[in-house]
Amino acid sequence: MRYITVALAKGRLAEKAMELFERIGIHCQEMKDKHSRKLIFVNEELGMRFFLAKASDVPTYVEYGAADMGIVGKDTILEESRKLYEVLDLKMGRCRMCVCGPQEAKERLKHHELIRVATKYPHIAKDYFYNKKYQTVEIIKLNGSIELAPIVGLSDVIVDIVETGSTLRENGLVVLEEVCPLSARVVVNQVSMKRENERIAKMIKGLQEILREEEQA
Repeated sequence: MRYITVALAKGRLAEKAMELFERIGIHCQEMKDKHSRKLIFVNEELGMRFFLAKASDVPTYVEYGAADMGIVGKDTILEESRKLYEVLDLKMGRCRMCVCGPQEAKERLKHHELIRVATKYPHIAKDYFYNKKYQTVEIIKLNGSIELAPIVGLSDVIVDIVETGSTLRENGLVVLEEVCPLSARVVVNQVSMKRENERIAKMIKGLQEILREEEQA
């Protein structure tokens, strides 16, 4: 039996994902050792391997078959735009991708003016403005605190993830438009989906049942 390899986005998402896997009978004792310097964690009995990766790398590992499956946020899937199957919404880490800025920027969005947009997600921003709003914009990629950009005059608006909106409010910014809802998703390599269909489908079905139970609880 070949291994089914799962790539998990590091951090809280990986921990929550492993909790879900445990509930469908997939355990990996090695991952519980917080001091372990291992890169790959194995359950020989089940033929499962897990590894932790930077979120933005998870879709790449899955597309190229280094991982059969991955668990990562929808924002990363959209931004990386890799060839893979998105098979399940885990309903975890729910938030929104939004266009935000000072209240007065709303008029400029309405009238399709040429504006500057700062974001960590240039592909998502470009797709939204060019393909959905048909508005020409100048996109500026930033890596740090995106909220700073409109405050210091670098951009008119930002495209960023909004959870509670408290950081925006503290800095005099508001949500102007919603781009899309976000949450953690299960992605599968296209070849693995065919080659290991039975085992992968069984896992997906198990996860679906747990999600259904939670919704009904």
